[in-house]
Amino acid sequence: MKFLSLLFLACLLQCSSIAQKISPADFRVLQQKEDSLKAPAMRIIQGINPLDRFVADSIFTRIFMRALKIKNSFYYPFDSLITISCLYAPDSSFRIITWQMLINDNIIRQHGAIQMHTADGSLMRYPLIDKSDVTVNMEDTVGNHFGWMGAVYYRIILKKYNNHSYYTLIGYDENNIRSNKKIIEVLDFVDGEPRFGGRFFSIPGSGIKPRNPSRYIMEFKKEASPRLNYDKELDMIVMEHLISESNSPDKKYTLVGDGDYEGLKWINGKWVHVSKIFNEVTPEGGAPVPNPLSTDKDKTISEKKLSGEDETEQPEKKP
Repeated sequence: MKFLSLLFLACLLQCSSIAQKISPADFRVLQQKEDSLKAPAMRIIQGINPLDRFVADSIFTRIFMRALKIKNSFYYPFDSLITISCLYAPDSSFRIITWQMLINDNIIRQHGAIQMHTADGSLMRYPLIDKSDVTVNMEDTVGNHFGWMGAVYYRIILKKYNNHSYYTLIGYDENNIRSNKKIIEVLDFVDGEPRFGGRFFSIPGSGIKPRNPSRYIMEFKKEASPRLNYDKELDMIVMEHLISESNSPDKKYTLVGDGDYEGLKWINGKWVHVSKIFNEVTPEGGAPVPNPLSTDKDKTISEKKLSGEDETEQPEKKP
């Protein structure tokens, strides 16, 4: 009962904080916009055919962009829209909003936007245009918001080097009918504009991963669920090691987690590879089992499943 009381108090304080930033009239309009977004947001995922999903995505995007134009909309969390990810940077300088749309079993496209914090509450945003389907080498590509590689993000990590802020994004991509991807990339702002990717990884390379990529991509078998997330206590990105079920590491759809863990540690402006961070391995019979991103029943996205672990501390979603 004490916990519930404290939770209720925290919710009241949070709503009070939002209300102080957004005028009552604008707050009501944003609530109305959020209500009108719920149906198309669900149809983007649950639509019975591609046309239905395209129409829903178009309606959702138009309403959402109008909502963002409302003064101080940056502070409105839109947290009832359970099929989209809305993450605030740890320093509250921006938030990044991402979602996915199934075109067919082999084509899944991500959409999104970066909304910047502004002193006067006016809208400053960067639309994210997914160019992954026309990019030859995603792992070695650096681009702005018009050349985004696409992902639904579930974690933002802020690191600094030489007085410059770097935001590491960890995201998910339901790649195709045979494999999924988890992606690590660094976002920074150059001359006020976002830049995705860069030489921020010091990785020796192997048959599975390239040497010193511009973004780290973990591609794996559709039914697998290897861990990839930031561990706050270790101050590292923790990744489950992958092996091929058929001894064919070049066939990414055969890769599964083996219960051993490697990591990335931020050192002098780079994520430096650490080959082994735990001594124990998964016991016999404890190998990962299928853990779908969404269920056939409701198709809602689970952020815990996005991260590949059900007990990892989740990022704050409020500025």
